[in-house]
Amino acid sequence: MAGEPIIETRDLKMTFKTRAGTVEAVKGIDLTVHAGESFGFLGPNGAGKTTTLRILATLMTPTGGSARIAGVDLLKNPGKVRERIGFVGQTTGSDSSMTGRGEIVYQGQFYGLSKTEAAARADHLLKAFDLADAADRRSKTYSGGMRRRLDVAMGMIHQPPILFLDEPTTGLDPQARARMWDEVKRLRDSGTTVFLTTHYLDEADALCDRVAIIDHGKIVALGTPDELKRQIGGDVITLGVPADRREETLALVAAQPFVRKALQEDDTIRLYVEQGEAVLPQVLRLVDGAGIPVETIAYHRPSLNDVFLQQTGRSLRDAA
Repeated sequence: MAGEPIIETRDLKMTFKTRAGTVEAVKGIDLTVHAGESFGFLGPNGAGKTTTLRILATLMTPTGGSARIAGVDLLKNPGKVRERIGFVGQTTGSDSSMTGRGEIVYQGQFYGLSKTEAAARADHLLKAFDLADAADRRSKTYSGGMRRRLDVAMGMIHQPPILFLDEPTTGLDPQARARMWDEVKRLRDSGTTVFLTTHYLDEADALCDRVAIIDHGKIVALGTPDELKRQIGGDVITLGVPADRREETLALVAAQPFVRKALQEDDTIRLYVEQGEAVLPQVLRLVDGAGIPVETIAYHRPSLNDVFLQQTGRSLRDAA
């Protein structure tokens, strides 16, 4: 069960002034994350998720609103906030000329640990992140997955209650990505609050206790992955027809009483229905009766992409 609130924001805003005018990157975020929770910020590139994360990690000062991180006022005492968080950005923070062990120890000393204490914690982290065998190699010899695990280990050296992860698996191969998932789950199980941004739907579904979907600087949906998918309800039928018949097909199926909602996504038509297995033959008969060739048809339970699509009118893949 999640604990007390550890991250709280109220009407958090961030605007940038550019030559073209003012850009509202974050438009009033109200958010509460509980201690011990794995919380996901899901959205396309440019939606405002990384900006929000950087504000919470004290790397940017918001232009409006307030936030408390681990009981500390973000605006009044950002230094104290930094002591209580770990942060892993999208790009590696490691120095390729140093060994993995040396980097972790150096990071620990940066946070005020003695060299002896930092070395002891480094040994523990190297084992925990399966880097012990490579500990005394320079990090430039590490694979992408190893370097990301080293980044997370460096972020955990001072044992912060909160770890911020910005797109932790971008660019990793499937094996390295799966390993990073295991590490995030282990951190959550150990009691660390994990706040991660991602544009991978399966990642948010697998790792996060709750998810906030952000688009154009605003939170458009918030809840557990299952809660968000239940809001859609029923099943989703995807129907592929020739491009010149899609508009006609969409109008035809949308008029049926068994279709709660119909919309076009890319080269397919999506129907939100109850009992998709039973409705599927009716859809086939309807389209076939109109002389429209069916190229593909399938049904599935709602996904987080369906949630994003319903909230924003486009899929997360298209938006990204």
